[in-house]
Amino acid sequence: MVCLGNICRSPTAHGVLEKLLQNKGLSDSIEVDSAGTSTYHIGDHPDPRSIAAAQRRGYSLEAQVARQVRSSDFQEFDYVLAMDIDNLQHLESAAPSGCKANVQLLLSFSSDATESVPDPYFGDAGQGFEKVLDLVEDSCQCLLVQLQRELSNTKTEQ
Repeated sequence: MVCLGNICRSPTAHGVLEKLLQNKGLSDSIEVDSAGTSTYHIGDHPDPRSIAAAQRRGYSLEAQVARQVRSSDFQEFDYVLAMDIDNLQHLESAAPSGCKANVQLLLSFSSDATESVPDPYFGDAGQGFEKVLDLVEDSCQCLLVQLQRELSNTKTEQ
């Protein structure tokens, strides 16, 4: 999960998908992480407003620490999912030749037609973090269906 600073949108998506995987008993099979395209917040914990909004819905973000995307992420992970178009363009240009990762927008898994998870700092700050959660929850639930399908196909092939 990738956003600009790795302190609001991507940690939220990380926390949501991690909880969904735990609930399905898949956390040993699927690794989730988050990162930022910038170096602004390396070493920082998520924004307190992201943490509070996530806690209200039963997600935990407190243990996360911001880091920058590494070239190894494109080999280590099957999916590198951007929160918005700018992040996607950055990831596409940073992806090493022949990388195995599927680089795309998180919201490409959404049942909503929205392209990007909006930055919660613009507009009404209180509602911005809730809107991020709404979009991320929907997308992560749809992504989970895809991941379960892929795991099932892998087991069938073995």
